[in-house]
Amino acid sequence: MWIAPLRGKYLVSAITACCCQGFLLLGYDQGVMSGIIGADNQCDEDFGRPDPTTQGTIVSVLDIGCAVGSLITFLWGESIGRKRMIMAGATTMLVGTAILTSSTTLAQLYVGRIVTGIGNGFNSSSIPVYQSETCGGMVRGALVCLNSTVTIIGLVIAYWLDYGMLFVNGPAQWRLPVGFQALFALCLLLQVLVLPDSPRWYMAHGREDEGAHILAQLEDRDSPNDPDVVAKRKEIEVSLAQECAGGPFRYRELLQGGPLGNFRRICLCIGVNVMQQFTGANMINYLAPVVYQNTMGLSRNLSLLLGGFTAVTYMVTSFIPLWTIDRFGRRGLLMTSATGLSLCSIVASILLPVGTKSAAYGATAMEFIFQLFFGIGFLPIPWLYPAEITTTRIRARGSAISSFFNWMCVFAVVEMTPPAIANISCRVFIIFAIFNALWVPLVYLYFPETEGLELEDVDHIFEKGGVTGGVWSSHGEQTVERRRIARDVEVVQENEKGPMEVRIEDGGKDQ
Repeated sequence: MWIAPLRGKYLVSAITACCCQGFLLLGYDQGVMSGIIGADNQCDEDFGRPDPTTQGTIVSVLDIGCAVGSLITFLWGESIGRKRMIMAGATTMLVGTAILTSSTTLAQLYVGRIVTGIGNGFNSSSIPVYQSETCGGMVRGALVCLNSTVTIIGLVIAYWLDYGMLFVNGPAQWRLPVGFQALFALCLLLQVLVLPDSPRWYMAHGREDEGAHILAQLEDRDSPNDPDVVAKRKEIEVSLAQECAGGPFRYRELLQGGPLGNFRRICLCIGVNVMQQFTGANMINYLAPVVYQNTMGLSRNLSLLLGGFTAVTYMVTSFIPLWTIDRFGRRGLLMTSATGLSLCSIVASILLPVGTKSAAYGATAMEFIFQLFFGIGFLPIPWLYPAEITTTRIRARGSAISSFFNWMCVFAVVEMTPPAIANISCRVFIIFAIFNALWVPLVYLYFPETEGLELEDVDHIFEKGGVTGGVWSSHGEQTVERRRIARDVEVVQENEKGPMEVRIEDGGKDQ
């Protein structure tokens, strides 16, 4: 297959653009149904005016598909490779979009949502790994955060296209927004076709020369024999040798403790994604118009407008981590984000029972501030952290299982939101305020800082041991020094030279 002859920053930029395209598609698919479902429109008429529970299922069944796609990636993604999983995701989404756009029954609509979800699950599990393994440690955070930012751009496009089509009569009112995502899926497929796979994936699967060639391209070097490429290749090989010392991969490795701490890594992958969903953000992202209309008593038109402006606010704030993630680290942003989200939810839960227009507007303002705090921490980091905290040997599986739990939690939250709003109204904000408050000590105690570390350095991040893996004793600092892998390479090289030196001494002359 022909690969684009790009090198250095141009190749990294092309890979980043491809990854961003995948997350643009993800964001659009997440947001497109929120402005269509629950309105007195053509879609409502075509599908028999679904009740609130059915509305929630139409929106959230996508997440079941995403979870299935993540589970498939967990089982077979490592053997298939990062690039081919993304290709499979784009192709699956094209099929799902065709089913959705031609839907005439609820059953077909459900099937289309599930199929597009499976494609999204392939992409959301594979793209962060692909991005992380093809860029340096000093820019990795910003580039993966850019993927998250583009997700929100997709949400904004979906919201405003939904709103614009509100004034169009006939089936195109909902079929055009639903079918529009095929354009993004096609672009993703065409982009990834001409890009190389991850060099770490090549080297982990016995294709060292191909991996070295891709490393040379990424490092903008003329030859795989360039000293910088040789040094980087050696670091990856040493890291893989340490990870693979026990032989071929077995799933029980994911439950192992010890200095490598695979089980701890998997728990952190899952934990950060569960925490993200129980911030309550997706209650707003998926169902913003429903929340504004039913909880805050605003008109449908105003609710749709506010949903669109909420998404714009969300998009603007999502740019902030591009400058902060590699300056202030992951831990500080997560704790700041959780604190702000909890306070916003508390204020909203106090204002809404007042029942006045001004109180409703005040609560609405809290939701805009909520998006600010979510955008700076819990939006991007759960996509980045699993790909950073895991070793190369389990990275694809760690990212996939975290994505699986993410989507299952999204399903639970979005499925529960319409009936929860109908039954307990504004008190739903109290639940999320409590969850957000709990996330602060959990992050402080158990989540090590990964900012600036190379992926091979992270192999040693839990070597201090203890209940918190050294996080508590490090007082918020990193538990492993940067370029730790260089020491391992030096040790290996010394061991390799040792026998030769002995032979020289015994023989009394050079060999």
